[in-house]
Amino acid sequence: FSTTLSLTSLALLTLLSEAQGRMDKARSEEESGAGLLIRVKRGWVWNQFFVLEEYTGLEPLYIGKLHSDMDLGDGSIKYILSGDGAGTTFTIDDSTGDIHAIKRLDREVKAQYLLQAQAWNRQTDRPLEPKSEFIVKIQDINDNEPKFLDGPYQACIPEMSTIGTEVIRLTATDADDPTYGNSARVVYSILQGQPYFSVEPKTGVVRVSLAGMDREVREIYSIIIQAKDMGGQLGGLAGTTVVNITLSDVNDNPPVFDQKLYQMSVLESAPVGSVVGRIRAKDRDIGINAEMRYSIIDGDGRDTFDISTDPTNLFGIITIKKPLNFESKASYTLKIEGANTHLDHRFLDKGPFSHVTIVHVSVEDIDEPPEFSSAAYYIEVSEEAEIGTVFKTVSARDPDSSNNSIRYSIEMTTDLGKYFYIDITSGALMTVLALDREELSWHNITVLAMEMSNPSMIGSVSVAVKILDVNDNPPSLTQYFEAFVCESAKAGQLIQTVTAIDPDDPLGGQHFYYSLAPEAANNPNFTLRDNQDNTAWILTRRGGWSQQDQSVYYLPILISDRELPVQTSTSTLTIRVCSCDVEGNIMSCNAEAYHLPASLSRGALIAILACIFVMLVMILLMLSLRSHRKKPYLHDEEDNVHENIVRYDDEGGGEEDTEAFDIAAMWNPHEAHLVGKQRQDMLPEIESLSRYVPLACVGWPGSVCVGGDSNVQGYVLSKLLEADLDPCAPPYDSLQTYAYEGEGSVAESLSSLQSGCSNTDHEYDYLNDWGPRFKKLAEMYGVLETNNPPMW
Repeated sequence: FSTTLSLTSLALLTLLSEAQGRMDKARSEEESGAGLLIRVKRGWVWNQFFVLEEYTGLEPLYIGKLHSDMDLGDGSIKYILSGDGAGTTFTIDDSTGDIHAIKRLDREVKAQYLLQAQAWNRQTDRPLEPKSEFIVKIQDINDNEPKFLDGPYQACIPEMSTIGTEVIRLTATDADDPTYGNSARVVYSILQGQPYFSVEPKTGVVRVSLAGMDREVREIYSIIIQAKDMGGQLGGLAGTTVVNITLSDVNDNPPVFDQKLYQMSVLESAPVGSVVGRIRAKDRDIGINAEMRYSIIDGDGRDTFDISTDPTNLFGIITIKKPLNFESKASYTLKIEGANTHLDHRFLDKGPFSHVTIVHVSVEDIDEPPEFSSAAYYIEVSEEAEIGTVFKTVSARDPDSSNNSIRYSIEMTTDLGKYFYIDITSGALMTVLALDREELSWHNITVLAMEMSNPSMIGSVSVAVKILDVNDNPPSLTQYFEAFVCESAKAGQLIQTVTAIDPDDPLGGQHFYYSLAPEAANNPNFTLRDNQDNTAWILTRRGGWSQQDQSVYYLPILISDRELPVQTSTSTLTIRVCSCDVEGNIMSCNAEAYHLPASLSRGALIAILACIFVMLVMILLMLSLRSHRKKPYLHDEEDNVHENIVRYDDEGGGEEDTEAFDIAAMWNPHEAHLVGKQRQDMLPEIESLSRYVPLACVGWPGSVCVGGDSNVQGYVLSKLLEADLDPCAPPYDSLQTYAYEGEGSVAESLSSLQSGCSNTDHEYDYLNDWGPRFKKLAEMYGVLETNNPPMW
């Protein structure tokens, strides 16, 4: 086979020796096969085509022509093209083998295309040879300018930088082929920014070209850098970018106060820590280079005022260090220094980096409340101090130059009991009520001092009054006013330990003495032992105790303290005789107590409880039935209310109730039995009652007679008198007497209704004659018989 290739004037056909060598090697291998294999010769040989990019013609760009020696020109051969861009970017004439580009080619988009060609027999529709590859390379032209992909750029350098200081390194990218000509060879230059900055042509490094650039004069610079290809020659393409350069601050400027003298004022009442004012030493620098530290370096107010830096580290805050007093000192002078906290040693020659100013502070006078001579008072007063005793004199003065008169008083809310009084002019404190330490041991009062000329100016002071103790309270038993002794107790047995309490509070502590009262000192039943530790023991002197003989003993105990004046008291200890078990546990202290037999079983107890429960249920049921019993029905008609007398214990007779009585019977009681219609079920009540009404005047002063002049009022009064005179009459008119108490009791009447009529004391000796059931009352109210055993 042979290959015929037609190219335009810009296309070249290159046959590579490497491809020829591979073909020769394959040929030799086939010949060494001893004739077993038949070598098939390729119909065409090619390697690659070259074509320029950016073709702008109207016709498709002719790439080349493919022709096989098997093609006899009869149209039996068909050429097929496949691979990158086949059919879309490249087309082939299947009869002639002409290859064309139907799209505009751009090397920066795709630099080469890999295609495959093959010849087919149209009649058999079978390939004559295997596919062979070839490359179409796009040849570059200078159609892309250099570009700064990351622009615009930001850069920062310190102010006062030296010449040659690198600012930033720029790189421009050219999309053209760097291996073909000078299309991608870039050269840098500065279009704007001279004489401050310059750029290196080959590296793109921007450098400082002017020394002493000051941020305080100009802070931001914008420069324009150009990148041009073709080595910067005429006709090359160029691209530009902007570089914004900021000068950062350095501490090259000292601080300066705006004023040499500052005037400030403050009220003398301002509390410690209050702000008087603030000052600032201005610095042209910024950030940490402008931060300040302030200090008072001289002046008569160094001990009275203080200065500190605010959170921004720019201002100096002057505050009060000690209380001010206009009357003592009316003005102060401060010498204040402000200095930078961060220094740059490269610029120390521009210093010093500090400045001094003077601050004059005037103290303003105000009307101040009175001041007491002491911040607080502590006073001790004996609780036996007499009323009117002066125990302390407080004093206050007006701190102002006017020195106004002072008036004293006690704040009412601090002395609610009104125990004390203060002299309005002298400030003398005195007692107006008796003091009792046991009731209130401390009094915390507030004394007020008021200016006469200005009542709104009031000073106050706290006065703590401690009430000193005096031995004015006798000791008494703390508890255990009742003790128990077993019937089986022996002589000398401890039955109770008693202690005492004393409201007083002596300095040396409480010390009590215990003894039996003189009237019980020689009693045969009990004795007392003082343990010398503020306690005492109650011991038995004998055995053989019995509830039947005597169940209660009263033992008077005499208690005294050691303080002067000595206080004594007598407390009575009640001792009961009780039945105890073998271990000494109390079982009963009542002589008539009933004990269930020990053999009573649990079932018996349950049965007893069940019976009690049933009885309670029955009682409740009966009460419920009684409460639901039908009550008499009353007519609400007005005429029935006025014309009938209703019997309250009668259940009613239905309709006959309206005919039971007639009002005429009340006008003439003697003829009541002849008037009206008789009821069938009962005799008219009016008849039975009227028979007993006497025809005489009612026995009350000023009353009228009932007889010939019959009227309702007289009849009612007669009925009332009859009920009063007859205690056995039923309460038909709802009037009842409750003064009768009955008779037949050996105790007769115990009523106290008539007790207020007598001024004599009651005698209860007769209670001893009423038997054992009144023994307890006789012990409480009566006088024991002379033959009774002693109480102790």
